[in-house]
Amino acid sequence: NGNGKLPKELELAVELGVLVNIDSEFDLENIRQAAKNVGKAARVLIRINPDVDPEVHPYVSTGLAGSKFGIRNTHLQWFLDEIKADPERLQLVGVHCHLGSTISKVRIFKDAAELMVGYVARIRAAGFADLQFLNIGGGLGIDYERQGAVLPSPKDLIDTVRGALGGLGLTLVIEPGRSMVATSAVLAATVTGVKTNGAKDFVVVDGSMAELIRPALYDAYQHIELTAPSDGEVKEFDVVGPVCESGDYLGKGRALPTPAPGAGLVVMDAGAYCMAMASTYNLKMRPAEWWVAGGELRQIRRAEALEDHL
Repeated sequence: NGNGKLPKELELAVELGVLVNIDSEFDLENIRQAAKNVGKAARVLIRINPDVDPEVHPYVSTGLAGSKFGIRNTHLQWFLDEIKADPERLQLVGVHCHLGSTISKVRIFKDAAELMVGYVARIRAAGFADLQFLNIGGGLGIDYERQGAVLPSPKDLIDTVRGALGGLGLTLVIEPGRSMVATSAVLAATVTGVKTNGAKDFVVVDGSMAELIRPALYDAYQHIELTAPSDGEVKEFDVVGPVCESGDYLGKGRALPTPAPGAGLVVMDAGAYCMAMASTYNLKMRPAEWWVAGGELRQIRRAEALEDHL
């Protein structure tokens, strides 16, 4: 999947029989060429944007008409004609859509499914009777604020779209990634110190936007706690890192006991989009990772050092 798949990646996908989403006219041509080079037909899906607003941050909204992802829906027939004209290299097996990320309302998937059913009917009417898959995407949110919100589960997603898809004879594919892994990890940091600028109080930690960019990039909320009880005065703090950016924060306006230097602090629900998006920006080296199982703590990735970077 993706809007910028490279020729070598496509050749490997075709060789291994991986399903490949068609994202644009040039992507179709690249897939066709990869299939020719490999000598096998590519099993393809067409990525369609149902133009349903997922009601999330615009950076993680991916299924609107103005998105950089997916074909131009007005040119659907052109794509179908191109695929039909080259059956030796292109085998259309399904359709795909993905609305966005951190979606909290399951009805949004029902709206998308109903629109995708219409596209399936159009494609079948154009002579593609052998469609096998409808990938409805994913992007389910979690309770990042830790306020007890009940958010849709993968099962809720399936149950919501099941009715709309009844009788289509397609295999339903969903992508529940974040909702399954986000709660599996925390970003653990150490407090460097506490400061004030007269109008605002800050907890400065050794973690930063380089390790966890979601708050800075998406203005996202992730719950923050100290790792041990504290009798420090409770104040409202911005929790910030040492990177040379005013946008380098992990949380704003958080009520926390005033921590002492060296105190532990964790940003919750960092199992998705923390290390996966971590960087060495501002010469911040990526941190170690630790695995907790059966009450035991085991290092599974060492921290990077400056020597590694050099």
